[in-house]
Amino acid sequence: MTTHSAISATGLRKSFGDHVVLDGLDLDVAPGTVFSLLGANGAGKTTTVKLLSTLISADGGSARVAGHDVATEPDAVRASIGVTGQFSAVDNLLTGAENLRLMADLHHLGRADGRHRVADLLDRFDLTEAAGKPASTYSGGMRRRLDLAMTLVGSPRVIFLDEPTTGLDPRSRRGMWQIVRELVAEGVTIFLTTQYLEEADELADRIALIDHGRLVAEGTAAELKRRVPGGHVLLRFPDAPSLEAAARDLGQVTRDNDALALRVPSDGSVRALRDLLTRLADRAIEVDELSVHTPDLDDVFLALTGNPKDEKVAS
Repeated sequence: MTTHSAISATGLRKSFGDHVVLDGLDLDVAPGTVFSLLGANGAGKTTTVKLLSTLISADGGSARVAGHDVATEPDAVRASIGVTGQFSAVDNLLTGAENLRLMADLHHLGRADGRHRVADLLDRFDLTEAAGKPASTYSGGMRRRLDLAMTLVGSPRVIFLDEPTTGLDPRSRRGMWQIVRELVAEGVTIFLTTQYLEEADELADRIALIDHGRLVAEGTAAELKRRVPGGHVLLRFPDAPSLEAAARDLGQVTRDNDALALRVPSDGSVRALRDLLTRLADRAIEVDELSVHTPDLDDVFLALTGNPKDEKVAS
């Protein structure tokens, strides 16, 4: 395990009865990044989060979070992390400000420090005007912002976000994405689970896919997309002779005579694109338009896990 990792795990194992949920999982998360864990229902994703946040213990393997061993230093781990679950921990009977003051008291902040921290978080999450209103009156987006603000009262170095935007409208979802980016810019590490593959694509520096408790792939979104077939470059030509010349020269292509277009298989890499353009230029074949198409994370999920993508890839 890397000593400078924000989160690291080696050979994590967990079973419930005869059912093996994690079967030797290895993870390494760099500090100040967003790491997204994806998997179908029952793949072991939520169990991984519970193990790393000390909510349950592993049957085998080891893990460190924020430099502390989760098995032998659970209190130190808990003091370093924040956990925002799929279901909000907000108390509906309290106001927004009271929820935050409660968290300040639980973190043993002094009265002055607590008031200052609460005021800062209310302002940061655009909740100042609603601070005196019961949380039961908040919209879904406001509740998620308040929930995350409560997580930040203790200034955690690592935050586990379990489906932070489930049920939010597109505007609220993008607002939460911006908050995540700001936290990472400040050096916070985000361990993200999400039911939206688009969200992982948008936010994650690295993505790991698990299937039946095992890691089946890890990398950046671009790296994972290049691992599955379907990538291509679409070329459009000014006239039929140019189309014909390119089709003869490039070989394995799919042509659309009506659109004067060719679809050329490609992994979408800069090198492959450069080679293709050089080849066309050397033969004086004119191209009107070029676009690169790569598989999305849905394609990756299907190809690498062998499971149909459930709309809720969490568990």
